[in-house]
Amino acid sequence: MASHIGKLPVAVPAGVEVNIEGQDFKAKGPQGSDSYTIPEGVTARVDGSEIVLEAADDLRPTRAKHGLARAMVASLVKGVHEGYVKNLEIVGTGYRAQMKGKGIEFSLGYSHTITVNPPEGITFELPDANHVSVKGMDKQQVGQAAANIRKLRAPEPYKGKGIKYADEHIIRKAGKAGK
Repeated sequence: MASHIGKLPVAVPAGVEVNIEGQDFKAKGPQGSDSYTIPEGVTARVDGSEIVLEAADDLRPTRAKHGLARAMVASLVKGVHEGYVKNLEIVGTGYRAQMKGKGIEFSLGYSHTITVNPPEGITFELPDANHVSVKGMDKQQVGQAAANIRKLRAPEPYKGKGIKYADEHIIRKAGKAGK
């Protein structure tokens, strides 16, 4: 018995090189290269243009990690091929961002500006003063960098002012007069 997700093969797109040595999985593509250590009991092999992960049936903890290992391998392959992007919107009068070197300087209604520098492997882009794009090849790092920016001024429920994800819907509350 294995994981339903773990059974699915991972397609390897053109332009991505995959190398599996024991439990070490390495991928190299247009965005860069990355590696992942597959948990014990889960084996990976390249079958044509797909990666197949198999779990040992006798070990319960191994079966539990089968789907996780497949998801991590798929994420890594997509990251080195296309990369990941999180888009943020800045909502509020006077709230804006501007590039400062490789980092971004935010004016968010505080008495001071806040400068955020990108972590290693992450780049920031500003299409305009109210939109920020966080890009990189590691899904977890992109998500964490975007969450750190959002945390600077999380959207408030009355007017929706703050930094939010582009696809996020803020549930509004009624004000004092909204009985």
